[in-house]
Amino acid sequence: MNYHAEYDRLRSMTEDWLSGCYSDQLPQKGLADAMRYSLLAGGKRLRPVLALAFCRAFGGDEHAALPAACALEFLHTYSLIHDDLPAMDNDDLRRGKPTNHVVYGECTAILAGDTLQAEAFGLILRAPLPVEMRVKCAEFLADAAGYAGICGGQYLDTVLWLDSDSAEKLTTIAELKTASLLSAACRIGAVLGGADEFGIQAAEDYGMALGMAFQIRDDMLDELSTTEKLGKPIGSDRRGGKSTFMNIFGAARCEAFVSKYTEKAKRSIDGVLPHPGFLLRLADSLVLREH
Repeated sequence: MNYHAEYDRLRSMTEDWLSGCYSDQLPQKGLADAMRYSLLAGGKRLRPVLALAFCRAFGGDEHAALPAACALEFLHTYSLIHDDLPAMDNDDLRRGKPTNHVVYGECTAILAGDTLQAEAFGLILRAPLPVEMRVKCAEFLADAAGYAGICGGQYLDTVLWLDSDSAEKLTTIAELKTASLLSAACRIGAVLGGADEFGIQAAEDYGMALGMAFQIRDDMLDELSTTEKLGKPIGSDRRGGKSTFMNIFGAARCEAFVSKYTEKAKRSIDGVLPHPGFLLRLADSLVLREH
């Protein structure tokens, strides 16, 4: 299996499905335009790729899993739109383009994010899947979105622990704000692939460890990359007065943490999935990513 070709195939499946969303001419088309602006802005599509890959690794139908996989991208896009708002990170560049509120205004950006979150659950609950699968996938998505997930993590990151210099607090923020959705993607894929509880737990463990490696690497890139490579301003956390893994531990220790969490992710699925090769390579590929 060619890892890069397979990743591109799964990402292309996602892109093709997303491109058909909200292209109608209803009176609220302006809202749809704002949603599509951020939804179709590109990116790695890591979360739907994880869901599709876990589904296939457990023997499921990846095409039947597409609506639920794309629901993860809806939720992720909502979180990015809201993250960029003036009341939160106040960023004006995302994936090399002006952020949503810069183009459409703050009110429409908030509504675009709200709508994407609601529609994420609609995609899952309307999907032509067995009801037990839909309910379980919606539950996992809710876990990742709410109080014990993204929203809880955003609260800690922007309100309560803004100037935290505690590694324990930073880990909690990363687990809620980043790892929770990656873990949900893996668990959703496992459910759609027909995994048992042991397999779903392995998927959860993989996603949490991968999410920690991903966030620490993000903190590194925010200091070491360039605006051109990253597609957004670098050093934004430092300018905003936020502590990160990078400014607490430095580059060398962060590299070690990324490697540790990557190996933990790989161990969690090796010997559990019938065909783990792609997911093992995916974990390795994120270690040295530049954007």
